[in-house]
Amino acid sequence: MDTEQFDMLRYLSVLPLFSNLSQLERERLAQSCQLKRFVRGDMVFRVGEECDAFYVVVVGQIKLYVASPSGHEKVIEIVSPGHSFAEAMMFLSMPCILNAQALVDTLLLRVSKQSVFSEIERDPRFSMHMLAGISRRLHGLIRDVEGYALHSGMQRLIGYLLREVEDENADRIGAVTVALPVSKATIASRLSLTPEYFSRVLHELEAEGLIEIDKREVRILDVQRLASYGSH
Repeated sequence: MDTEQFDMLRYLSVLPLFSNLSQLERERLAQSCQLKRFVRGDMVFRVGEECDAFYVVVVGQIKLYVASPSGHEKVIEIVSPGHSFAEAMMFLSMPCILNAQALVDTLLLRVSKQSVFSEIERDPRFSMHMLAGISRRLHGLIRDVEGYALHSGMQRLIGYLLREVEDENADRIGAVTVALPVSKATIASRLSLTPEYFSRVLHELEAEGLIEIDKREVRILDVQRLASYGSH
């Protein structure tokens, strides 16, 4: 994407976070927003660094993760285009408590803390949009914890595959192809599974005639049978 031709105002107008702002408010906000390019593997920020902004993914993908002293990673979230991250840390004025890394070449919109606080002072309703975004992330994290505690690894993996299926296809019998957005190891970490267990479950589902695997594409041969298998 050519950043020189990037229409900042138009982009802000279609983001749910900013769509209800007035034209004047968006123009004011646009002046303080920055576009940042990252190549695959670049760090956006690391644990312990100051968090003086939040980000929106324009193009690409961002991995939010924590790492143990031994180097073991736990993926917290994979942020896709149109979604934001780091809002809560920015509001708390605390150092970053996780790492953010570009999984592919990525373009981010950086929204400074100062500009956000200025808009909230001008119109407190702006804070409601920010709270909504933080609440959605909290809801997602609670759902994750519920899945880790109450669902088997098999159920979590099947749930992930079915989540990628369009709602209108969920009740039909037939084949649906799901493209895995990132590596299997990254998805495994996201689901709190080891890469070995993740691969073993995929091959078990393939052996049962429920899916076919072709690199990063998983062809679900029968949506209903797969959903039923996950409830066993």
